[in-house]
Amino acid sequence: MSALLLHAQDKTKLLDWIKIDDGLHLATYPSPKKSIMGDHIITVLKIDPTKYDFNLFSAKESGEHTRIASQWAVDKQQIAVINAGMYQMDHATNLGYMQDYDFINNNNINKDNTVLACNRKDTTVPEFQIIDRTCQDWETLKNKYNTFSQSIRMVDCNQKNRWSQQNKRWSMVVIGKDIDGNALFIISRSPYTVHDFVDILLQSPLKLYNLMYLEGGPEASFYLNYKGVKKAVIGSYETGFNEYDDNDQFWKIPNVIGISKK
Repeated sequence: MSALLLHAQDKTKLLDWIKIDDGLHLATYPSPKKSIMGDHIITVLKIDPTKYDFNLFSAKESGEHTRIASQWAVDKQQIAVINAGMYQMDHATNLGYMQDYDFINNNNINKDNTVLACNRKDTTVPEFQIIDRTCQDWETLKNKYNTFSQSIRMVDCNQKNRWSQQNKRWSMVVIGKDIDGNALFIISRSPYTVHDFVDILLQSPLKLYNLMYLEGGPEASFYLNYKGVKKAVIGSYETGFNEYDDNDQFWKIPNVIGISKK
């Protein structure tokens, strides 16, 4: 474990995880840095990839259409659902590379440095990871998995914040991996600058290894309904777009990541 992670854990109390099932835990983390509005609560779902499958669904697939997160979960029988990434003006195509087995949503690798990878082809690689193309061999790893979604790097392989400070802030949903190999679905309705949000997470007890941005503003979505535990978090605030904490409905989104039990 890096010195940064040890230092962060020393000064922050442990999270109170609620066990939903084997390998599936939910926590709400009160941010030590207050937002300009809202409850300052960060919701985290920790998922053991050895016990759960990660499934990519897209409105761009034949016969599919956009849905709100809860409807994606119901229709596809998923335990939990989050955004799979930002999308283009056609409301279907991911901004970066996206593939699920034989289905190609976007075949172009852009300049962004991180790619979610799951549904491995062999046991030489982890079942889930966030590939950092600056410190890992993408040309090899792209042949090791069936499912990919590319987006913006937030935390690199050395647990460093890679997002420069700016004045804009928004609700956001992100995906991470901890040092134990668990996947982390993370969402905050309360708006932060991305730089500050990364710092909050690095200084939390989450033991982050790396982190990738998925979506912000009112489109940011998290939905969980499993074993009697139901949690819905809906984004709202976005600088220059919706500068209010008034959104109370999920927005339709085209691409989602869901989980199901193995």
